[in-house]
Amino acid sequence: MTEPRPTDDDRIDADSASDGVAGAESVADDAPGSSTGVDDALLTVDGLRKEFGGITALDGASVDVGRGVTGLIGPNGAGKTTLFNCITGFLEPDGGQVRFGGEDITGVRPAALAQQGLVRTFQIPRELESMTVRENLLLATPEQFGERLTGAWRRGERFADDERRARRRAAETAEFFELDHLLDEPAGNLSGGQRKLLELARALLTDPDMLLLDEPMAGVNPSLQRKILDRIHDLEERGYAFLLVEHDIDVIMEHCERVIVLHRGEQLTAGTPEEVRSDERVVEAYLGGDEV
Repeated sequence: MTEPRPTDDDRIDADSASDGVAGAESVADDAPGSSTGVDDALLTVDGLRKEFGGITALDGASVDVGRGVTGLIGPNGAGKTTLFNCITGFLEPDGGQVRFGGEDITGVRPAALAQQGLVRTFQIPRELESMTVRENLLLATPEQFGERLTGAWRRGERFADDERRARRRAAETAEFFELDHLLDEPAGNLSGGQRKLLELARALLTDPDMLLLDEPMAGVNPSLQRKILDRIHDLEERGYAFLLVEHDIDVIMEHCERVIVLHRGEQLTAGTPEEVRSDERVVEAYLGGDEV
């Protein structure tokens, strides 16, 4: 049975944007060398395999992700992005299974996954540069009345109410991410960090349960990195789940309750940051013997 999404009371609104909501569910941590699973896993990957022309990218990868912020690390070529792509339907795995909220989602396309509450961001943001920040956010708002053919024809009061609701929600989300002063700015004029914030805002507007973030700190200056991390933790407190790929190990170790280590296409271990940092297998695999 699918776990419930954060309730409407937990969603972003103008009054609560700066206050935060307490009470996130905790994620169980498992010591390296154990089953490395979580008792309340929302996302479960079991034996995922993927090859490209005879080269194995994923070799039976199995991971569990619960609520909170989970980090995914590994050396270059470990299969992190391939894993993300297979989970989120951008690649078809050659074997194995992906379950989300207890349901088999293996091979389900990205648009359908977004409707089920699983969305991702990319290393390079994919905003529509010629459109304003407001327009980018409005496009991400789901289930708008005007999307239906009959709704587009019948521009009555319901259409107007829906438009006002979408605009209000876009403005509230922009305020939460401190982009409200840029609502009428073309997205192509934003800095790299502001584009990452916009991509995260767009993902949030789809009403997800879990967000998979692919290197959200890459190319972002320290002040905007701090802002992105603050927003992630605010959302964590509201009950959202995150799986975070990031090359900055300090970010992972400081901001994730649980860390999964991928090596040669499979999970090497998982546990708390302290457990992972002290695991000799991780030190050897990730940094060739240097301290993590």
